[in-house]
Amino acid sequence: LGIEIISTGGTAKLLAKESIKAVEISDYTGFPEMMDGRVKTLHPKVHGGLLHLRNNPSHVAQAKEHGISPIDLVVVNLYPFEETIAKADVTLDEAIENIDIGGPSMLRSAAKNYHDVTVVVDPADYSEVLQTMRDNDGGTTLKLRERLAIKVFVTTSQYDAAISNFLNKEKETQCGISLCLPLVARLRYGENPHQTGALYGSWGDYFEKLHGKELSYNNILDITAASQLIVEFCDSTVAILKHTNPCGVGVDPDLRAAWDKAFATDKQAPFGGIIITNRPLTESLAKAISEIFSEVIIAPDFESDALALLKKKKN
Repeated sequence: LGIEIISTGGTAKLLAKESIKAVEISDYTGFPEMMDGRVKTLHPKVHGGLLHLRNNPSHVAQAKEHGISPIDLVVVNLYPFEETIAKADVTLDEAIENIDIGGPSMLRSAAKNYHDVTVVVDPADYSEVLQTMRDNDGGTTLKLRERLAIKVFVTTSQYDAAISNFLNKEKETQCGISLCLPLVARLRYGENPHQTGALYGSWGDYFEKLHGKELSYNNILDITAASQLIVEFCDSTVAILKHTNPCGVGVDPDLRAAWDKAFATDKQAPFGGIIITNRPLTESLAKAISEIFSEVIIAPDFESDALALLKKKKN
């Protein structure tokens, strides 16, 4: 597509090996990479090329005066800090060496100027960016640039959170904790119908929805409470909850008998409640459960006949 590539050392060597023409960053800036590569992209020709506003005559004149060319596309893979600290024998020095400085700086400069610059931080976006460029004579759309810029700030905030949390733990300081979680789903509403709600985190790593309508905020709250309750028990257990409160808990090797114990505790509250067991859900238990209306049924697994029976209920 006629793109001129400027690249840092390691990547430039790889591109050269693949016969892809690239200008090394030191040749572009007129300044050598130094201090074991710690200083290479932190240069006015880089950040000026990213940050100057193309529709601002003063910015354009200053860029021309100082020999700064516009940079329209930035692609960065950050140093693998989280992968590094996941190693059992990682040292503090090794972790610190894997804190990227130039990468986040370029990403943030490009993202701030997304009206003029396309910025890519995730390889999953490469194909979409490439196709968009093919469709637009080498350019990109504002809508795509906006989305990618927001993704940059989400990614760099996650990156900084990983660094600060690691150093907090390593040095036993009390500087606070940083949380940055991916969006799982936008919910129909929050705790009440007039409120908004969204689910963040790694929900999909723990739960798989098999049937029924979309989960609500209150469903998720109840599922969380039920899960926290059931892990208190090692033996075969069935628990019934309503609005996060246990209505009954039964323990018995026979799941149906465990259900009878739990249900006998309170036969009113379970209507529209949450049922959870820490064993694969059997057909006999499914038959008992199907006699009342339940919002959510949770198990580590379901016998096929049990699942087929429960799926007859729409919700």
